[in-house]
Amino acid sequence: MVLGRSGLAWGRGLHSRQVIEGERQKREGDSCAPAGIFAITALFGDAAPDSAFARAAKLPYRQATPDLKAIDDPASAHYNRIVDQSSIAQPDWASCEDMLRSDQRYAVGAVVAHNSEPPAPGAGSCIFLHVWESEGVPTAGCTAMSLADMTAIAGWLDGAAAPLLVQLPQAEYERWREAWGLPQFVS
Repeated sequence: MVLGRSGLAWGRGLHSRQVIEGERQKREGDSCAPAGIFAITALFGDAAPDSAFARAAKLPYRQATPDLKAIDDPASAHYNRIVDQSSIAQPDWASCEDMLRSDQRYAVGAVVAHNSEPPAPGAGSCIFLHVWESEGVPTAGCTAMSLADMTAIAGWLDGAAAPLLVQLPQAEYERWREAWGLPQFVS
């Protein structure tokens, strides 16, 4: 598994905001993966909606198409959202990420609920679990892994179980383990 090329910074998730006051916080374009506890809310990928993969998904699934965009422009009303640009009458963003990619990094992925509901402009957007470029190559701020591992995780995730991503340096994990009811860390 690989993280952002600049390491971790506290994200906006389910953990207490008081914990992170005064600490380095995730910002748009900082190349940090978010630290904290986050819901995993949806799946996406190249598979068609009627494929075996999509039918077996236990989270909402969206097929990547040329019009599916992840909006990373903090000035947009659609900031930190995945939208079908063909359904937007007046796109208001200056930048976005194509969800249909030729490099296979989004062949299968999961949406990490960082900075959601409501998103704070500039606090980081479009955080995913996805396929890595190659082993050991960091991301621009997501968490990435092999296609086999990402496919296995996508098949395991179940919305009825309210899946969470807990992503912390080990010292912070130990610091907050008891207060947050986290299991004993096993390496």
